Amino acid sequence: MTAYSSNINALKKLRDQKSGTWNAINPEYAVRMRLQNQFKTGLDIARYTATIMRKDMAEYDADASKYTQSLGCWHGFIGQQKLLAIKKHHGTTDKCYLYLSGWMIAALRSEFGPLPDESMHEKTSVAALIKELYTFLRQADARVLGDLFRKLDDARVNGNAEAEKKTQHAIDHFETHIVPIIADIDAGFGNEEATYLLAKRMIEAGACCIQIENQVSDAKQCGHQDGKVTVPYEDFLAKINAVRYAFLELGVDDGVIVARTDSLGAGLTQKIPVSQRSGDLAYQYNAFLQTTVVNSPEDIAEGEIIIKLNGQLVKPERLSNGLYKFKSGTGKARCVLDCIVSLQNGADLIWVETEKPHVGQIAAVIDEIRKVIPNAKLVYNNSPSFNWTINFRQQVYDTWQQQGKDVSAYDRNNLMSEVYDQSDLAVVADEKIRSFQGDASREAGIFHHLITLPTYHTAALSTDNLAKGYFGDDGMLAYVAGVQRNEIRQGIACVKHQAMAGSNIGDDHKEYFSGDQALKADGKDNTMNQF
Repeated sequence: MTAYSSNINALKKLRDQKSGTWNAINPEYAVRMRLQNQFKTGLDIARYTATIMRKDMAEYDADASKYTQSLGCWHGFIGQQKLLAIKKHHGTTDKCYLYLSGWMIAALRSEFGPLPDESMHEKTSVAALIKELYTFLRQADARVLGDLFRKLDDARVNGNAEAEKKTQHAIDHFETHIVPIIADIDAGFGNEEATYLLAKRMIEAGACCIQIENQVSDAKQCGHQDGKVTVPYEDFLAKINAVRYAFLELGVDDGVIVARTDSLGAGLTQKIPVSQRSGDLAYQYNAFLQTTVVNSPEDIAEGEIIIKLNGQLVKPERLSNGLYKFKSGTGKARCVLDCIVSLQNGADLIWVETEKPHVGQIAAVIDEIRKVIPNAKLVYNNSPSFNWTINFRQQVYDTWQQQGKDVSAYDRNNLMSEVYDQSDLAVVADEKIRSFQGDASREAGIFHHLITLPTYHTAALSTDNLAKGYFGDDGMLAYVAGVQRNEIRQGIACVKHQAMAGSNIGDDHKEYFSGDQALKADGKDNTMNQF
């Protein structure tokens, strides 16, 4: 007996216990509705997906080729389509996640309109987007299972036992579209209590993994912009603790915390922590400050601050805005220490924000971290802020030049030009881009690769192409040839947009509830039948 049949029998027994008052209830329909909604709450989702992430992390530790990937989302429909596409083309969602980008929420979901990535958007929109994403993923489960149920009914009506058996197997082994979401909480949107409260909302919405960065919350900048200001370890660790307590309070014991450091590109701090003894975390943080030795009271100007560091009195260099400067060239060392301290104090994964995609640069950082924490694992932003073409073409150019190859046919400063697209250099560079994720996971400890803003750019590009033709000479052909014809030929489910929006699910429910009296939308006059 299949699991499907067992569940039907169990509900039949329950119905029969009701002395005939439930005779209108079809046990099989009830089982179908249960299967279409196996995750009842966000916490159900968070616990389930946390288990998946922990399994994937263990598998990566055993084999660095088993890295994970995700694409950033700014709407539930976008997340749904990604998972449908993944299952369609690859047959499974294994090692595939979604990423929730604070940048995209700020730019696309704020009631203030488009905002820069500076934590100015409504923090409640973060949890709201998590809930929205999982609402659409649950609907994907319901829709695909609904199609299987209709196939099962058709096989029975036609007496096709083989088709019935095959469909029954597909139902019993259905893989959900629910996958982990790595959710960006920025710098916590306030103090540690504010971080805890928002983390709870995010977890209750379904988040099993929360990414938090070591910038000052009220001075937060995008990781690929200038002006970043980091916080001392005591402040950052308090927020990591706040997130962990939120996970534990809600019973998501396997919850994952990603600690992101922006120190590689941040040269400022807002606060000088109080050191209790030589060598403590505050001391190590202060040791990176740009300072001047104080030899006498005359060296101290009005309002200046002095500290004792390494046995000497020094004054940190302070800007007119009150911020303090770090020593030039200390970014890598600060980044390494940030990661070690975070992993030693509650974080599970680390995120290092770099200024370019370079396997060697990333490996140099992770190698230092792994001297202390051998199983340290990175989450890495394969960012659209990088010009991937020029970066990798220049990397190949520089390598060839060092190897003594003739590069006189190339202008290093103009390698973005189309004239090089078919060149040997471009072919090698493109292959390095193609293999970047595998190479970096093997050589630089990257467990998870993500693109933060992919659909921001794909939406802009596809809309530009459609508008150019539709409002030009092509008219309706721009849509038909550029969109609909491709949807049909590539088997994109959205071509039947009514069904994608849930009309078939609604029809099924109407039939369950009303029987032959149901007024259904999917009749002979539904124009979706043209597809």
